[in-house]
Amino acid sequence: MNEMLQQFFHIDNFIPTAELLPMVGSLLLNSVVVWVLVHFFYYPKGHRRDYYFTFVLLSVSIFMLIYLLLGNSADMGIGAALGLFAIFGIIRYRTECVPIREMTYLFFIVALSVLNAKTGDLNFMSRIIINLIMILVVWGAENHLSAYREGCKFVKYDNIDLIQPERYEELKADLEKRLGVKITRVDVGAVDFLTDMTMLRVFYEDPDHRIKAVDRLTKIPTDNAF
Repeated sequence: MNEMLQQFFHIDNFIPTAELLPMVGSLLLNSVVVWVLVHFFYYPKGHRRDYYFTFVLLSVSIFMLIYLLLGNSADMGIGAALGLFAIFGIIRYRTECVPIREMTYLFFIVALSVLNAKTGDLNFMSRIIINLIMILVVWGAENHLSAYREGCKFVKYDNIDLIQPERYEELKADLEKRLGVKITRVDVGAVDFLTDMTMLRVFYEDPDHRIKAVDRLTKIPTDNAF
């Protein structure tokens, strides 16, 4: 017992190894880049703190897993990352309908964490350039490919008499009065003549230019999803 304690408290066990500093530097770089992506690109449009929390912690866990367990492997990192992503998608995220934008960010952050964990043979400037390229790609996509100037919400509508094509303007006027927004167009979906209800997809001018996940709901959730 004493011998075990002496081995545990031996001074060599409390001296940082030579591999610790590169790992901390790579982790810091990865964490800063992920925070920039989530805080400045994802969150201003998504405003989902639960995904903010998920992205940050997932990036750290993926980085540490790949760096410590597969850091010396030349061909296992990407395969392991894709396998982890599939496991997360099947086990956890199957319980909630994850929007495509959040799923894309999830995959992007997993890939970024794997790259930062597997590029230890490159110098620090090269890794910074790689991460800057990733940030520029997200910036370009958010500012030029996904300009959300038009909002969209699903509405269960009770006045099915107005869904007829010749009464389209009356339908828009009624929805604008009820919703208090400037409607650009309306798509009519399923119609239930037994309950006189129909499902509409309403597009409206959104001055906030951000994605509202609640607009995609077709029924009131039973739990505190937001």
